[in-house]
Amino acid sequence: MAALPFDRRASGPVAVNGYEALRKDAAWLDVSARGRARVTGEDRARLLHALTTNNIQKLKPGECCYAFFLSAQGRVLADANVFGGEDYILLDTEPETAQKVLDHIDRYIIADDVTVEDVGRSTAAIAVAGPRAVGVATGTGAGALVLDVSLTGGPGRMIIVPAEGRDALIQQLESEGTVAATDEDFRVVRLEHGRPRYGEDISERYLAQETNELRALNFQKGCYLGQEIVERVRSRAQIHRVLMPLQIEGAEAPAPGTKLQVDGKDAAEITSAAYSPALGKVAALAYVRTEHVKLGTVLDLAGRRAAVGAASL
Repeated sequence: MAALPFDRRASGPVAVNGYEALRKDAAWLDVSARGRARVTGEDRARLLHALTTNNIQKLKPGECCYAFFLSAQGRVLADANVFGGEDYILLDTEPETAQKVLDHIDRYIIADDVTVEDVGRSTAAIAVAGPRAVGVATGTGAGALVLDVSLTGGPGRMIIVPAEGRDALIQQLESEGTVAATDEDFRVVRLEHGRPRYGEDISERYLAQETNELRALNFQKGCYLGQEIVERVRSRAQIHRVLMPLQIEGAEAPAPGTKLQVDGKDAAEITSAAYSPALGKVAALAYVRTEHVKLGTVLDLAGRRAAVGAASL
């Protein structure tokens, strides 16, 4: 039977109002489970600059950038949203990598004037996304931080407040017409926009450029851990796969690890997928061999057509 406009059987129940708000208005999600670390000390920017792929030393107070932490072999250990404060730097990470990032930084603090504090439990974080997201909660209370961070790939922001301010922030957002969304709502819209997530689409298995998240990389900055591999890939184009969005016919979302073919040969591997009500098909991310990454290229998934390219939302 053909999929109904909002048939979510392939990926579980979703609050349709939240999903629609993410696409047409604004919706919020409590993401307090994410990792948050406050880095202080005179050497904070220098140390983080040496450990990440973006230019942390040029980050001004109030600015935010996206960066990778790499191994010496150039593999992606974690990603982070990096926020510059007046006398600190705040790191926002995926829940799965919060402790890994803390341990990684601590390993490289030798004679540096750097202190890293886990503030995950003492703070709360609310993500807001949708076309109207940047216009809500503009009058947040004292102690609130507004990060220019989108978890869906569309318009969005993240608001961080002291833990005791969580309920008041949610009440303010809802008083402004911002509705609650679910994790799955955010996930579907993220896949529609082709935005990867560390832990699903990115892991230590991959090199930085394979993730296709070039916004995390600064090719003009000085030395940092893993830079030699990043530069070698840049100068020699030595990668054979790239993370790309796909649109797949049908309502059934393929499992991670599912292979797609071109002319009977493996050409891509799914990392995450979900049925998109807006598309009437499955939105997915997959590592695609570089010879097949051209937008519109058709791959085969057991007789189902899969086209390379994200939704135009």
